[in-house]
Amino acid sequence: MMKTDAVTTQNESSPGLYPNRVPQVTAGFWVIKLMAVTMGETAADYIAVNLGLGLTVTSIIMSTVLAGALLLQFSMKRYVPWAYWLAVVLISIVGTLVTDNLVDNLGVSLVTCTAVFTVLLALTFGAWFRQEGTLSIHTIISTRREAFYWITILFTFALGTAVGDLVSEQFGLGYLATGMLFGAIIISLSIGYFMIGLDSILAFWLVYIFTRPLGASFGDLLSQPVNYGGLGFGTIATSLIFLGVIIAVVMWMSVTGKDQEMISTQ
Repeated sequence: MMKTDAVTTQNESSPGLYPNRVPQVTAGFWVIKLMAVTMGETAADYIAVNLGLGLTVTSIIMSTVLAGALLLQFSMKRYVPWAYWLAVVLISIVGTLVTDNLVDNLGVSLVTCTAVFTVLLALTFGAWFRQEGTLSIHTIISTRREAFYWITILFTFALGTAVGDLVSEQFGLGYLATGMLFGAIIISLSIGYFMIGLDSILAFWLVYIFTRPLGASFGDLLSQPVNYGGLGFGTIATSLIFLGVIIAVVMWMSVTGKDQEMISTQ
């Protein structure tokens, strides 16, 4: 078991301090996360359907772009808002495409996808904890920890996509009811954390998973045609709206620097 790492706001030139490579969990963090998962759903639909590239070609293109963004993110060895959130938006799109390919191209059921990604996510958490002794996002100070972090993020998006589609489509709840359901789950977890003492790491990762189907449901609600249960705004307008919000909040984070963390391993 590793020593507990302390989070501090001291100047990064102090000895024994390392920059956390991911942001603090603030209100701005959750705003961008929700916008990113919503945009991931609508952008994936736009590229694959509206541009006529299809799931396979779209998946190859976006996976290549994501690989480049992650190489950039790893090379910085610190949290840089625009690079980090670019990777999150792209991994949201790719996570959506992974599930869509399994379901639409390979005929894998949503129930099976949900079960498989749940197991893969659990195995990733197990390997991460075995190697590092912690699952905390406040101590991502090495390449190995960051690799575990991004693999986990990918599986949360793929799992969230499968769960959201399962509830809204196969169970027939529709986009609005599905969004309200997962919103209620997130509120319950928040109450558990703030009022009952739910473990912070468990609460974070559960909310991170459930914000995916929440965002995707409202993204579909806004973008899908009225005859499919949506509001008919289209994927272009919906994606641009959420992209604008993401850019605005990232710029604010870059200026204020309030989401930066320094880690002491002493």
